Amino acid sequence: MSEWIYAVQKLIDWIDDHAIENPSLSEISKQVGYSPWYCSEQFHRVVGMTIKEYMAKRRLTFAALALRDTDMPIADVALEYGFSSQQALTRAFTGAYGCSPSAYRRRPVPIPFRMKKFVITPSNYNEQGDFTMSNLVMPNFRIEHIPEHRFLGVYEKSETTVGTIWPAHDCELLCGIVQSITNFHPVVSSHTAGWKWVNGERKYFYGLGVDVDYDGVVPEGFVLTEIIPASYYLVFNHPPFDYLTENAEVMTRVEDMAWSFDPSTLGCEWNETVCQDYQRHYPEVNGYQVLRPIKQIKK
Repeated sequence: MSEWIYAVQKLIDWIDDHAIENPSLSEISKQVGYSPWYCSEQFHRVVGMTIKEYMAKRRLTFAALALRDTDMPIADVALEYGFSSQQALTRAFTGAYGCSPSAYRRRPVPIPFRMKKFVITPSNYNEQGDFTMSNLVMPNFRIEHIPEHRFLGVYEKSETTVGTIWPAHDCELLCGIVQSITNFHPVVSSHTAGWKWVNGERKYFYGLGVDVDYDGVVPEGFVLTEIIPASYYLVFNHPPFDYLTENAEVMTRVEDMAWSFDPSTLGCEWNETVCQDYQRHYPEVNGYQVLRPIKQIKK
């Protein structure tokens, strides 16, 4: 199976670049040199859906992005992204998202985008012992101010009409909904995760920060918090690294430092009763960060 994980990822990468051309199964299978039938079987086994289903969902996502972010006529969007007509796009769009393309353009509500699938994970490299620790350093910390905001996120596993969502990195449905929301906070941005302390335990959540006057749709299964006050945060940080080979070690180093740090050495204490801890996980861009709110110790 392991060799097919790499072959399927190659297929996914190629499909993402050519989905709007509606390539045939024969043309897709040529990318890895196996028969169309065998490629189809292995793709379904690894991804959990057929090549045709995956490609259709990605084309629909590309079309939704064009409707949301451009003023291209809907008929042109349909043809540009591989649909035979505006009517064909409307049928597919309404069936997937419950609203027409024209209604979505007028009011881009959160919808479950089909995110690009990544089937190769750090565990695949761990199994092979293929490590290159060239980018690893010891974490550092800095102080950052985050203004008041609210948070729109998923705090517990929830059954919704479009499927199960839960606050985990491997929840593709949750990530797709978050990706469709554009009015996120400039500091607590889209795809921010973190931990909320409940009865002395850290509970993981995932979503995005929004402005205090956010009046948009709250998707099913999401929670919109009350205003989270402005606060200073200790940001425990590791610079950019290779996700596939170094992720586990980087996360361990940063979190060991974050959860064991004594803020009293800075004349501060944790401010986690009114603010949340945050996690920024953008390996090749910003690296990995854990943010914990602080306040000065009153004398």
